[in-house]
Amino acid sequence: MNDAEFTDGIQSSLLRLAWGYPIACLFGAALGLIAGVSQAFAVYLRSLISILQAIPPITWVPFFVILLGFGNATIITVIVIASFFPMALSVLNATEGVNRTHLELARVLGANKLQLLTKVFAPESLPAFVTGAQVAFGNAWRSLIAAEMVGGAAIGLGYYSRWRGEVADMEGVLMSILVIGTIAAVLDLVLLEWLKRRLLRYRYVKTGGAE
Repeated sequence: MNDAEFTDGIQSSLLRLAWGYPIACLFGAALGLIAGVSQAFAVYLRSLISILQAIPPITWVPFFVILLGFGNATIITVIVIASFFPMALSVLNATEGVNRTHLELARVLGANKLQLLTKVFAPESLPAFVTGAQVAFGNAWRSLIAAEMVGGAAIGLGYYSRWRGEVADMEGVLMSILVIGTIAAVLDLVLLEWLKRRLLRYRYVKTGGAE
């Protein structure tokens, strides 16, 4: 097993994730929030999500290989598609559950649509954003590995695992599986958990006096 090649594969996979996942989260959250102030757009967005999320993200790989060629562009696009829908749907559902009293009060006070987004919908949708980010991460990571395995790139953890399997390198395959699982667990349980505690820190504030 070539350690340098394996390390390069890890770096390439993480770089693709670092591009595709945040783009999908921000884009999905933004459209979900906009749907909160536009009923027509909410209907359109929900319909679009219902249709497109039924298509497995991996099936987009041949299309984008033809359109964008092999490499990072194709895989990052697949990651964005895979992780966009859970984020957008989570925030969209949250906007529909916004406290009507808060919403009407803001309107009475003269809030425009932008102020409704930033002062009412965004704060009340924050827990849904965190939930959507966690679900989106799982989709993003699985789609990243799968896209690399089916030929979207010539370097990466998915590609390395497939290649070592083709040459019957059991050690390489098992190492790939172990690293894929470990990285996912660390990012989810450490990075995303830290993000959740930062964004929802009011839920973790201890109350009450000393025992």
